[in-house]
Amino acid sequence: GLIFYDTKVTVMNRVLNATVQRTADHAAPEITLDPLEIVGGEIRSSENSYFCQAARQLGCVPSSQLCVKLASGGDPTYAFNIRFTGEEVHGTSGSFRHFLWQVCKELQSSSLSLLLLCPSSAVNKNKGKYILTPSPITYAEEQLFHFFGQLLGIAIRADVPLPLDLLPSFWKTLVGEPLDPDVDLQEADILTYNYVKKFENISDETELEALCAEIASQHLATESPDCPNKPCCKFTYLSLTGEEVELCPRGRHIPVGWENKDVYAAAIRSLRMRELQTPECMTAVRAGLGSIIPLQLLTTLTPLEMELRTCGLPYINLEFLKAHTMYQVGLMETDQHIEFFWSALEVFTQEELCKFIKFACNQERIPFTCPCKDGGPDTAHVPPYPMKIAPPDGAAGT
Repeated sequence: GLIFYDTKVTVMNRVLNATVQRTADHAAPEITLDPLEIVGGEIRSSENSYFCQAARQLGCVPSSQLCVKLASGGDPTYAFNIRFTGEEVHGTSGSFRHFLWQVCKELQSSSLSLLLLCPSSAVNKNKGKYILTPSPITYAEEQLFHFFGQLLGIAIRADVPLPLDLLPSFWKTLVGEPLDPDVDLQEADILTYNYVKKFENISDETELEALCAEIASQHLATESPDCPNKPCCKFTYLSLTGEEVELCPRGRHIPVGWENKDVYAAAIRSLRMRELQTPECMTAVRAGLGSIIPLQLLTTLTPLEMELRTCGLPYINLEFLKAHTMYQVGLMETDQHIEFFWSALEVFTQEELCKFIKFACNQERIPFTCPCKDGGPDTAHVPPYPMKIAPPDGAAGT
């Protein structure tokens, strides 16, 4: 917290350029994707997704081949090149950026099961935010989490912000910061947070009985073995993926009473915290990330800074875009149609602006840092900067 973000980025960029392993005389690995596999936007099976097509083909490429210098200049070097079957694409940038955009869409959809919509989303808190799916993973899933980690590193080297909406708890665990049992639980699963709080705040047995009766009406409790008409809770709780979990050995047979209610509340809290940290999945993600960028860099970054470096800002700053726009031969910022253009963009919603950026350069977010922001027009630009506005190709028409 004692170092400015820009200073950290400068150091980080220097380290990334010093740890390049694929030099200019090595050809970039190339993968071929078939857009027809995902035709109609509906992915019939996860194996057809761009994510899995790419993971299969890059699985046999040594990770050192993906460690390239930071992207800059007109047609930068990327970790790998992409060919779309049956499509003619000029240059490598457009298809690479389109690939990253498509992969993020797949990760945040039902076609892949690596990410899970956070439960708070259902009650309009942190709507559309994701966490890693907490469940025991197979070897194949571990490979996919590893590839997901690699993609985070690849996007950092390419300076292409990923349109991923992940909860702060993901970034905290990634950079090795402990989770806050109150704040992070509330962010991820506010219903469980409120449920735990109710048990922690009970002041007498009558209140406990009333609470168990209320839970019984929602089918979570059963009748007490001692008094058949008295509802009680057992030491079980639903996991984030919806399975009933015993909170301690033989938990299904242990009723919650006045003397153990705090143990019950603490057990639910620690179940959720374990699920949010997902050690198995996170180890695979960090291993993937560490094969592309040195993990020591993460120790200087706060979770928010790591998110900014990987995902950029989730909104488009028009002033920043204006400052990084070039007008080609014969055009000036004061031309009437250029002024009309900017005033039209000013009335766009953020969603429409993202669509405009996607249309213009095949990615939804623009990089948050740009080495050209301090220098003149000749400083190395990070694509998609600068945005170029050119005169029309034909002379016909007004």
